[in-house]
Amino acid sequence: MRAAVSGVIREAVIAACLTAAMILLFLGSWRSTLIIAVSIPLSILTSVITLSLLGETINIMTLGGLALAVGILVDDATVEVENINRNLDMGKPVIQAILDGAQQIAVPALVSTLCICIVFLPMFLLGGVARYLFVPLAEAVIFAMLASYLLSRTLVPTIARYLLSPPVEGAAPSRNPLARGQQAFERGFERVRLAYRRVLTLLVGRRVVFIPMFLGVCLSAFLLAPRLGENFFPDTDSGQFTLHLRTQTGTRIEETARLTDLVEAAIRREIPAGETDVILDNIGLPYSAINWMHSASGVIGAADADILVSLKADHRPTADYVRALRQKLPGEFPGVTFYFLPADIVTQIINFGLPAPIDIQVEGADIQGNRRVADKMLNELRQVRGLVDLRVNQRFDYPKFDVVLDRTKAAQAGFTARDLASSLLVSLSGSFQTTPTFFLNWQNGVSYNLATQTPQYRIQSLHDIENIPVSAPTATRPGILADVASISRASEMAVLSHYNIRRVVDIYGAVQDRDLGAVGRDIARVVDANRPLLPRGSFLTVRGQVETMRTSYSGLFVGLGFAIVLAYLLIVVNFQSWLDPFIIITALPAALAGIVIFLFLTGTTLSVPALMGAIMSIGVATANSILLVSFARERLGEHGDATTAAVEAGFTRFRPVLMTALAMIIGMVPMALGFGEGGEQNAPLGRAVIGGLLCATVATLVFVPSVFALLHGRRSSGAS
Repeated sequence: MRAAVSGVIREAVIAACLTAAMILLFLGSWRSTLIIAVSIPLSILTSVITLSLLGETINIMTLGGLALAVGILVDDATVEVENINRNLDMGKPVIQAILDGAQQIAVPALVSTLCICIVFLPMFLLGGVARYLFVPLAEAVIFAMLASYLLSRTLVPTIARYLLSPPVEGAAPSRNPLARGQQAFERGFERVRLAYRRVLTLLVGRRVVFIPMFLGVCLSAFLLAPRLGENFFPDTDSGQFTLHLRTQTGTRIEETARLTDLVEAAIRREIPAGETDVILDNIGLPYSAINWMHSASGVIGAADADILVSLKADHRPTADYVRALRQKLPGEFPGVTFYFLPADIVTQIINFGLPAPIDIQVEGADIQGNRRVADKMLNELRQVRGLVDLRVNQRFDYPKFDVVLDRTKAAQAGFTARDLASSLLVSLSGSFQTTPTFFLNWQNGVSYNLATQTPQYRIQSLHDIENIPVSAPTATRPGILADVASISRASEMAVLSHYNIRRVVDIYGAVQDRDLGAVGRDIARVVDANRPLLPRGSFLTVRGQVETMRTSYSGLFVGLGFAIVLAYLLIVVNFQSWLDPFIIITALPAALAGIVIFLFLTGTTLSVPALMGAIMSIGVATANSILLVSFARERLGEHGDATTAAVEAGFTRFRPVLMTALAMIIGMVPMALGFGEGGEQNAPLGRAVIGGLLCATVATLVFVPSVFALLHGRRSSGAS
């Protein structure tokens, strides 16, 4: 846990440094970079204080939200400082340039910030485990963004008053190599900007052809979506795994301990000693009438054991060792059932305490009929690719002895069924439960429990049980059990399980080398085929991660739609127009297409963090489009030419749009790489944001101006 938290903090620090370096490269001024960089720690500190007041803690999700926000915390300050510099280049005094720069972007920056915040509101409508995981993340982002906007309105202009100055005309060129490098970059960037204007002019001029083609490319990208695969959460390498073994039901605990030592030796042969840190065994259940042990591993008796293996920091992927042990151990130890349990805290939480991510429950009163259906399904499920560790949790072969009383012989000897049961209980379990006896030591005043019981080493066979003495107050003479009863071998269930009162039989399974969504669809086909075979009054239900994933997916997809609608309505309120907000959100199909393409290229399955990244991309893509369309509206109001206004808006806002997008993308790179323990968990989120912003930025710079020119051009033609 500490390693995962420190990994997220390291990602945030690296992202902040990369973002500051990118801003320095674009602005070419350490003063401007310092003004912008100050907003990052202050915004994060404000968010942490607010989270603390709400009772939240510092954990992987809240730190992940702050790491996610690092790239966009500089957006408001970047746009502010860039606009102040633009006004300074126009020859205005410092104070006037600051006031004009702040006034020009006050409303667009507010709407942009609110668009990023408002897309997280659907997170508060989620239910189940997804709500508790992602609401803290959403709160961390929202509080940091609001703090960033307030700082850009107050602190940033104040610092700019003292650090920024108007450019000096005719000043000698600097001999600083860093300054010369930045000047070379500036000349190269200006050439790119001029080339962009030529391309934009061409595309806007041929917008009738370009717009359908661009939309067609975006829609065709969604053909890759079915090939992404679906997981609830990505697999994480926590550097540890838990192996559960179950030998024949009824095995004594000392025999299970001996077998556990052999399995542990096999594990040590597979994993090099230099990578093994700790191996801990937990065998059986507490030897007590009351079970005080909390275990979610499916332990049902002395035949069960858990082996927890912790690896050192520099180890090979844990999944490789798990895969190898899955293949080798059943061959070395025939008759022993092996399965792997979730070892990291996140997987245990999303499993809801189950010992496996997949739980197929057969519910009903006819337990033997349900068992037959479960055994048949188990054989069919073994054919499903990617489904491993399959087993029926309830064992039906727990050995027992049935003692049948011959009432005629017992009556002749003066024994009753109660006498027989009491004699067996005292001999096998002790007399303390039936006749508590105490000895008071008069020397220390302590009372001691006295219990009478036959030593275990005296009962080693069925013949020893038959020779258990039977006594009764009314008996004519003492007897033995064999005189009045017969003993036969039988079996019963080792554990009785219930769900909502009904008796259940559980089929547990895990997933390996395949996505959970595809395995879940194959399981659903097997379950549907076996439903007609159920006894009357029995039900089949698939629980575990499959059920939770579908619920979370439906909630997040609805949240994705709500995010688009809320962002659109927010822009409508601020722009007092239905048309311009529609133009702004036309960049969103490209953002969604970019997410699909980037996840496909990086081999990342669709997951809940990836959908969170998609929601984040919508907010940032909308914010960038707002800056461009708001400036295009100003230019359109001045000269009335929609085509010229679109080209001017793209050319003028090229730098701030590119800077804010690159700041977010570069800030997501450490998270997307997924280094460190637990880094795989947030990697899909970073990759989704990068993919969405790459395509959304392209759409903002070329597609949105074309749509603006098309719709406003037709509107002007209709008005004339």
